[in-house]
Amino acid sequence: MTTLTAPPKTAPPPSRPRPSAGAGKWKRRIPLLPALIFTIVVTQLPFVATLVISTLQWNVLKPGERHFVGLSNFKFVFTDERLRTAVLNTGVLTASVVLISVLLGLGLAMLLDRRFIGRGLARTLLIAPFLVMPVAAALLWKHAIYNPDYGLLNGTLNAVYRFFGADNGPTIDWVSSYPMPAVVLSLVWQWTPFMMLIILAGLQAQPGDVLEAARVDGASAMATFRFITLPHLRQYLELGILLGTIYVVQTFDAVYTITQGGPGSRTTNLPYEIYLTMFRKYEYGQAAAAGVVVVLGSIVIATFALRTIASLFREEVSR
Repeated sequence: MTTLTAPPKTAPPPSRPRPSAGAGKWKRRIPLLPALIFTIVVTQLPFVATLVISTLQWNVLKPGERHFVGLSNFKFVFTDERLRTAVLNTGVLTASVVLISVLLGLGLAMLLDRRFIGRGLARTLLIAPFLVMPVAAALLWKHAIYNPDYGLLNGTLNAVYRFFGADNGPTIDWVSSYPMPAVVLSLVWQWTPFMMLIILAGLQAQPGDVLEAARVDGASAMATFRFITLPHLRQYLELGILLGTIYVVQTFDAVYTITQGGPGSRTTNLPYEIYLTMFRKYEYGQAAAAGVVVVLGSIVIATFALRTIASLFREEVSR
């Protein structure tokens, strides 16, 4: 009688240690490390250096008198009359450019959202001003449009006067007579395409079934725009306003090229005032303190802009 014996048990193969979740995250992040280091070196180190300089009394014309003054330069930024005027001019310039650009961009986007012959060409031509270099755009407006002798504005005005029988029209120095509107108009021409593109993207993201239902229900075009399109565009309008504010606050090219802050500092904004403090008064500490204030203000605005962008992405994903 034979007995059955169980086969000998073999030891299970040794299990490999599983990498921890933390190690896996670091492996995915290591390729991004060079970009992070580059960003820190390019952006954060200069900002830290600016913070250090903002605590110094430093005039390059008096090299032996550099010393630490703490927050005195920031107190000067908030109490100096020229800087207060520059802050006011910056607010007026930014609000005017952004609001007018948004309104014009909304109108143009509504037109381009419709189908018509030559829409592609019209869209390309309307985007073109945003692609022009800021200095080139400012020179174009200063010499080709605002010049009192051969500019387009005075030439058109004189042609109208001659059409009605007058010998000649008035010669207006637009930059000297209307400095702030001159800068605002040139910036509106440049930033309206940017607002138009953002709003046009919002218009083309509208749900077609909702618009079709409104037409079937007999809603007028004005009612559809007021109760459906405008609420849908709210976040896109907020995004355009926030991004436009971030960029227009930093405007230097148009002010320097068209008016150079004058006449009477009526168009001197914060970037141009910082330039004057740095390269005309040679007060490095005061200029650095003003720059830090502008950067902090821009960061606050950028935070709201990023939140708006994130909400837009969440809304698109939820669809």
